[in-house]
Amino acid sequence: MNLGHPHPHLKARRGSVLIVVLWASVGLVSIALLFGHSMVMTYRGADNDLAGRQADQAIEGAIRYAKSLFVDAETPGAFPDVSIYEGEALTVGEATFWLLGRPEDPGSSNTREFALVDEASKFNLNAPQLTTDMLEYLPGMTEELALAILDWRDESGSGAGSGGITAGTIKHGPFESIEELAMLAGATRDILYGEDANLNGVLDANEDDGERSLPNDNSDGKLDAGIVEYLTVFSREPKTQKGGTTDRIVVDTLTTPGSLDPLIAMIVETYSDREAALRQNLVPATFTSVMDFFTRSGVQAVLSDEEFDTIAPNLAGPDPANPGEPLLVGLINVNTASQTVLEMIPGLQDKAMDLIAERLSRGIQSTGLAWAARRLTPGEIGQAGPYLTGQSYQVSADVAAVGRHGRGYRRARVVIDTSDEEKGPQTIYRRNLAPLGWALGRDIRQNLAMKKEVR
Repeated sequence: MNLGHPHPHLKARRGSVLIVVLWASVGLVSIALLFGHSMVMTYRGADNDLAGRQADQAIEGAIRYAKSLFVDAETPGAFPDVSIYEGEALTVGEATFWLLGRPEDPGSSNTREFALVDEASKFNLNAPQLTTDMLEYLPGMTEELALAILDWRDESGSGAGSGGITAGTIKHGPFESIEELAMLAGATRDILYGEDANLNGVLDANEDDGERSLPNDNSDGKLDAGIVEYLTVFSREPKTQKGGTTDRIVVDTLTTPGSLDPLIAMIVETYSDREAALRQNLVPATFTSVMDFFTRSGVQAVLSDEEFDTIAPNLAGPDPANPGEPLLVGLINVNTASQTVLEMIPGLQDKAMDLIAERLSRGIQSTGLAWAARRLTPGEIGQAGPYLTGQSYQVSADVAAVGRHGRGYRRARVVIDTSDEEKGPQTIYRRNLAPLGWALGRDIRQNLAMKKEVR
């Protein structure tokens, strides 16, 4: 017997065992890789979920931060100057948030701003004095849509706008949100939103590339914003003085010397040494607005512009459309309104650019009404004064946030109402804007990517 050479059948058996072992090893490795990949995917999913939750909490923190700016405010309705708060890349734990502001005039600049947005800088769709002529100053507005807007909110059901809409599609009540515009006849996407696909007020790459990607645009390097950029449904002011217990003094009631007494008493509470000068210089009349009172009453001989602006929140123009309502609806803050919105106001078509230039030249955020009154003629004040205010009681915070490692992008727009001093700042509107896509621009995306690589 030859013991030095294995039997051929034994050789074959050993080869089969080797092949089985190799296949088993491949199977085990595949299973290990599969589980490893599954674990990596689970980890990434959990990490993204955590980042999203962090971003959600950052948005909540941003809202609380915005509300804190109005707590115990010394001047009622003062829109916060951007120099007193931060709006860019604020951190909450591992998350970061941004307040997406707007340039001085929407569509005129591609500079990204980080700030709160004043709702009183826009024209209120529910303002009783709104007309089709005013609406047609908006870029892209059509006569059909302007008429439909008036029909939609016409509570009488008379079809005052004559927009030709069927009765079943007319609300016969005030607008509750800007989104209701999409339900009106003639409200196309181009008219409502223009080139601003993600509603961030800034020209992004896909909004300046023609027909290569949505939205279609003219590639002129300038953002053509839709009409929603200039409209609101939230702006309103309380008809009470600071503290909420005393009614404002309505200026069209100051028609006799005796009717001036409450006004003089109110001013003397702050400026105790001015009573004699006030009685000597104030002239009663039927004033059409607070700005008209400043111009014609003689108060300029007693109070400086800055002093008048401190007592202006205690005054109110007449509100014949809603005399029994506790709020003045739709006044426009001359300190924050864009040129487009100012041009909608009767009497300001030729002065809007001048007012914007004056605001910019002052170097600080303008406040009050006095500075603007000095730029207008008596005739212009007579037309525009009833529409204007120097105050803001509703602001919107457009908050974009990311969690750890720049992941978990979230975005929400909220409107904060500060008109009720007893309740304090309240959130009255909220909309999820994350589905509209990235709103922070290419630079911030690249910076976040670089930080991710460095970690």
